[in-house]
Amino acid sequence: MGITTEIGKEDQELLLLVKKDRNAFGIIYEKYFEPIYLFIYKRVQDEAIAGDICQEAMLKAMFNIQKYENRGAPFSAWLYRIASNEVNLYFRKSKKNITVEIQEKDVQVIMEEISLQGIEDPNAQLKLVQALNKLTAEQTEIIDLRFFMGYSFKEIAEFYTITEANAKMRLYRILDRIKKGWDTK
Repeated sequence: MGITTEIGKEDQELLLLVKKDRNAFGIIYEKYFEPIYLFIYKRVQDEAIAGDICQEAMLKAMFNIQKYENRGAPFSAWLYRIASNEVNLYFRKSKKNITVEIQEKDVQVIMEEISLQGIEDPNAQLKLVQALNKLTAEQTEIIDLRFFMGYSFKEIAEFYTITEANAKMRLYRILDRIKKGWDTK
């Protein structure tokens, strides 16, 4: 699904309403709960935990809606950022690792991106998982958004409130790091 490219008129009107009357936040909740929940579930792989984190993220959004400023990025990017922070907080508190499900086709796409597609390596998936395990939470999230969730660079930029060029630069630096470490495994 991804993030919409700009704050729509409907969201602008909705935000004005919610800023005047917090009880109207239910409309935002109904509109965004499912995509936010799915985003969280993909990271934690547990329905109950994803539900709890999503509830916490929505509560934080409701209590902080007055602080929201339209900076050109879609409103949903703000919600996804809160959800991402809540997921990271969950992993820090529980001392668990972030889980990213990697399928064979995903391995091939990443290997093509880092120019390793011609290598016949039966351990490629394991090596990629090991390389991903060495990344920071944000770096893993960028890989997840781009390759496993199919976000465009523009959507990633909106998610992090950065430029599209910066999103590309961050991703390619991460891929370069993976490529440089490939031969040492």
